[in-house]
Amino acid sequence: MNDISWVDNRFKETKPVTQELVNFSEKEMKKVLNFHSSIPAYKITPLHSLSGLSNSLGVKQIYVKDESKRFGLNAFKGLGASYAMASYFAEKLSLDLSTINFLQLLEHVKSLPKSTFATVTAGNHGRGVAWAAKLFGQQAKVYLPKGSSTMRLKAIQEFGADAQITDMKYDDTVQHIASVAKENNWVLVQDTAWEGYEKLPLSIMQGYTTIVAEIVKQLTFREISHVILQAGVGSFAGAMAAAISHSASGSAPKIIIVEPSEADCLYQSAQSTTGEPQRVYGNLSTMMAGLACGEPNPIGWEILKTTSDYFFSCDDSISAKGMRVLSSPVPHDVKIISGESGAVPLGLLHELMTNDQLNEIKTSLGLDDSSSILMINTEGDTDPVNYKTIIQNT
Repeated sequence: MNDISWVDNRFKETKPVTQELVNFSEKEMKKVLNFHSSIPAYKITPLHSLSGLSNSLGVKQIYVKDESKRFGLNAFKGLGASYAMASYFAEKLSLDLSTINFLQLLEHVKSLPKSTFATVTAGNHGRGVAWAAKLFGQQAKVYLPKGSSTMRLKAIQEFGADAQITDMKYDDTVQHIASVAKENNWVLVQDTAWEGYEKLPLSIMQGYTTIVAEIVKQLTFREISHVILQAGVGSFAGAMAAAISHSASGSAPKIIIVEPSEADCLYQSAQSTTGEPQRVYGNLSTMMAGLACGEPNPIGWEILKTTSDYFFSCDDSISAKGMRVLSSPVPHDVKIISGESGAVPLGLLHELMTNDQLNEIKTSLGLDDSSSILMINTEGDTDPVNYKTIIQNT
């Protein structure tokens, strides 16, 4: 059997009311969507219904929101980076993002000296920051952890960013660049938070909620019984869980979190006796580069701790399975190009529904022919070489 571990969330609250959730209210989501929709490159991303795959797996319906189509970036991360920069400039200029659109904000930004935005990334976030910096006419410095793909590096450099691969792991690189940014008066745009650094990470997470705001237009959450979310530090998963909790209107679906087994900091946090976020050490060696993070974002963890139902930890073979299933659709389903981090939710669902050794957990999750499952494909083939290798290795 492929390596899959799970734990139910004993920290979940029936009616969670936390400040973290308040930050993702429907009012906040509307503000974020209004800003993003004013960017000239904005288009709503597709939501695919995979009826053929649903029938073959024995569930009612499978929905996949395809973020590989976002802003031409092949991933969703531009949503967070652009909204974080917009929030930074709005505060600097004493402007209200509720009453101003992108082009109006850009005119005000032109009156300021150029800023340098710095970040650490496994690939997609850095490309989003580089794109957003170019969008606002600013400079970007992007650092990737050791072992990063040169293809990901070049994809970031295409947007004019000063980018390089370091000789440190992701979490160590974040700590180092945070200090360097402070010394050089750069603006750190990191998609994780720590004590004293919460404002911009929160804006990044709020930026992601445009995904849920669009989904609300594409279906009603009453149709959805389960949501499977991939997680790295938990910023994306936390933002999605918070936004869904507001949008579901009392009929919240079960939320399932899945991580790579070599970087499962949220799974380990859910297993802890205290409920405190747990850091995972080691090489974090997984092909799911966007999820290869050892330390949870405390904002994301607090949300997931109170809203999620199960946490899963799985090896790379689960992601590979999801990539291949989406790339070779059954008749009448659309082909979806999904990268390593984007495909792991579908890979997990496929394994749960086809592996008899997992019947007990499948039953606990209530996955059956009445289930409608939502997943978000967070990236396309952002590592084209590995994507081709995985797809051809049937």
